[in-house]
Amino acid sequence: MTKNNYHANHSYKRSKPPVTDSFPINGTDYIEFYCGNAKQSAIYYQNAFGYKLVAYCGPETGVRDRASYVLQQDKIRLVLTSAMSPEHEISQHVLRHGDGVKVLALWVDDAEKAYNTAVERGAISAIAPETRKDEYGEVKMASIRTYGDTLHTFVERSNYQGPFMPGYIARESAIEVKPVGLKFVDHCVGNVELGDMNKWVKFYQDVMGFKLLITFDDKDISTEYTALMSKVVSNGNGFIKFPINEPAKGKKKSQIEEYIEFYHGAGVQHIAVATDNIIHTVGELRKRGVEFLHVPDTYYETVGERVGKIAEDMNEIQRLNILVDRDEDGYLLQIFTKPVQDRPTVFYEIIQRAGAKSFGKGNFKALFEAIEREQAVRGTL
Repeated sequence: MTKNNYHANHSYKRSKPPVTDSFPINGTDYIEFYCGNAKQSAIYYQNAFGYKLVAYCGPETGVRDRASYVLQQDKIRLVLTSAMSPEHEISQHVLRHGDGVKVLALWVDDAEKAYNTAVERGAISAIAPETRKDEYGEVKMASIRTYGDTLHTFVERSNYQGPFMPGYIARESAIEVKPVGLKFVDHCVGNVELGDMNKWVKFYQDVMGFKLLITFDDKDISTEYTALMSKVVSNGNGFIKFPINEPAKGKKKSQIEEYIEFYHGAGVQHIAVATDNIIHTVGELRKRGVEFLHVPDTYYETVGERVGKIAEDMNEIQRLNILVDRDEDGYLLQIFTKPVQDRPTVFYEIIQRAGAKSFGKGNFKALFEAIEREQAVRGTL
């Protein structure tokens, strides 16, 4: 990839919003998964989700202990990483958690300042500030710990022109990749143990200057059998939104409890990715074998009176089993995949916003009943 076409496609050169908070973040830089087999996972994300391979590091590039594949679609960048030995911390992470998110990386103007500010405010350091250099320039990085084994890495890349960062080489997909219309990360949801939600909400407020956006209690998010509680925190410009979930008392095991049982601790539950045309995106994903949670046709009997008129064809919305909700700012369309690995842990949300700024409260009951049906099949409800 040349410098010029890198800049033409590089998502993180968009115009920056005015700084409105004490901890400025420009957006999501990348999300890194630790995987049992990153090479095969990369093929899955290229074929099924339409991500293009843009960079690689591994033994061929002088990195002896791991291999990483960098995939990109519009403003979304995934890094899939596997270790070369069973003793490696990456292998140990996969042994405990299965394939899962290790790093939620945040694009900042000054990585060292962000790190120092976070540590001064009580964050636990994971990786001290470091500068990586090659012929394309330099990238500055530093990491702090958040819930479970998850890290936030601050990435400063204004002085870098390469395919991803030093240590990586440009690499193109060996197969024809057709994007499905995914645009950017809308929000990332974390599941934490019972009683820990407020602790982590306070962490984001105190350490990173986030604001509490919305609260859902067990009356908002419950079915006959299970319940959970959730609080959504957001940074100043609204580019980073982190809902934090914890279980609530119910008759049966909630999806949060199931996640924590199989993930063996707190972690990222799902990543919501935005599209401008959810009918096209979901249609393509279904053709490529991506499986989604199912809601019954009875859900659509009341959608019209609940959300009013929308621009999309409701027949297509129902055919693709997409959920619809409205708030005071507009409406949204959303759908949730089944877990994308064998453990019932990480999954994706596909979301299209038509003004709405909320998270689909009107769909919670239908969604969680759909999850419960999957839990029942797995024997974990």
